[in-house]
Amino acid sequence: MPITPFHFGPGGALHAIAPRHISFLAFCAANVVIDAESLYNLVHRREPVHAFLHTYVGATLVWLGLAVLFWLAMRWPWLARRTQLSLRPVALGALLGAYSHVLLDSVMHHDIQPLAPFAAGNALQGLVSLSALHLGCVGLGLAALAVMTVRWLLAEKS
Repeated sequence: MPITPFHFGPGGALHAIAPRHISFLAFCAANVVIDAESLYNLVHRREPVHAFLHTYVGATLVWLGLAVLFWLAMRWPWLARRTQLSLRPVALGALLGAYSHVLLDSVMHHDIQPLAPFAAGNALQGLVSLSALHLGCVGLGLAALAVMTVRWLLAEKS
């Protein structure tokens, strides 16, 4: 399923571990951009569904594109004053989002060739069961929610 929320669980966990260093929004944005390709391919009945953006080369371009877009957006003073985000956590969040998307989908989908154009095939497909992959992603998301809730409650007390 394109734009799956399962990818957001690991992003939430990474953000919970390092909230000032990893932008969860950028992590999610990278995932949505990458899966926009799959949605387009599904709607237009094109194969493979998981194509260029589901390679590490494509994911790198998504990462760089999001970082450049954010950098350009911060050149507008009215926008820069309204955000607490900075380039480093946005770039790191987008990088982790893009690369983890390719990694997780490589385990799940048969039509991905993550190392294209340098190598064909996908050695990770089926490495773990689909249910284990989904449970792991949901578990990471729930753990992230628990950590962030505890942080919020502790901040409220002080």
